[in-house]
Parts: sequence; C-alpha cells; structure tokens
Amino acid sequence: MGVFSKIHRYREKGESANVNNVARFGEPARSLFTSTKVMTLHHRIEITDNMDNVVYRVKTNFPSIHDKTDIFTAAGAQVAHIEKKLVTLHEKHMITMADGTKFELSNELFHIVKDITNIKELGWQLRGNILGLNFELYDRNDCIIAVIAQKMISMHDKYCVDIYKPESEETVVAILVTLQHMIRDRENAAASAGSSSSQS
Repeated sequence: MGVFSKIHRYREKGESANVNNVARFGEPARSLFTSTKVMTLHHRIEITDNMDNVVYRVKTNFPSIHDKTDIFTAAGAQVAHIEKKLVTLHEKHMITMADGTKFELSNELFHIVKDITNIKELGWQLRGNILGLNFELYDRNDCIIAVIAQKMISMHDKYCVDIYKPESEETVVAILVTLQHMIRDRENAAASAGSSSSQS
C-alpha cells in the first residue's frame, strides 16, 4: 500500500488525503472529485465535494471538432469555456475564465514520461507524471496550488483534486477538466494507432 500510494495518489470521497501529499504539502484546503456520465448525447462531468454535493457541472458539445466545453457552478453560473485549437503542430486547448482571463494547455505534456508545462499567462507550472496518473500545479513562487490524480481503472473516468489555494479553485477546476480531455484524446489516439497497426 505504501509503495502504491507513492506512485498513485487517487482516493475516493470520504478517504483521508494521500499520506505523501500531506507529508509534502500539508492537509488540502478542499478536495473535489469528478465522475463522467457515460452513454449520454453530451459528454457530462459532475464535480463534487467530499460530502458528495455537486459543486460544478461540465458539458461538452458532441460531436465537436473543437471539443467545446463549458463549466458551470451547481447554481448554473458560467465558470469557464474550453476549446481545442487544431491549427498548431501540437493540439492546444484554450481556456477562457468567466472573468476574461485566458490561458492555454498543450499536449506537449504527454511526449515524455515526466514533464513540466508552463502556463505562461498565469505564471504557473503543471508538473505531470502520466504513468502515475498524477499532476502537481505550482504558482509563480513555486508554491503548491493543487494535486490532481486519476483513478487507474474506472468505467466513469474518475479524478480527485486536492486544492491548497482555495482562491484559485475555479482555475484549478478548468485545468482539471482540460487535462481530462487531453488524456482522453491521447488514449483514443493510442487506441486508433493500435487498431490500425493490427489491421495492417
């Protein structure tokens, strides 16, 4: 269990924060959990707190080549809009927050096992480990903002995020949702490549 928890930090609602996260960063100010509703006309995600209360709802128009996605509070207020740009060598997702703040994430993150992606517009860094399904988000002063972890095997694409700077929660949620889309696209591309090679 100890070795596994060092590699993989996902936890279910109601469970204590990951021991390694607590040792490095202390107790999170807040934790959120996602579960994707499958087999719906629109790709939907619900983001809940530790008490299973819905905090945010996410809706993606399907089909959509630009992967247009909107995030709302439980009360229906717009939080962020996300769109995929297909005109670059690397797929990029543009995130526009409700207050007008804009920034982007690129799939360059997934070219090597461990990488650092600069979110230039925010001065933040996303440090990822795709094999461990863990990501750490840091501010311009190298202080932890959040730790994101994906459940290794799940029918509902589950994630948890421990947030250490609650004032940045909505931006963290937008990054979490964008990561989900980027990882899903990567998995779909790998599956398509595998299928093509097996047929050749």
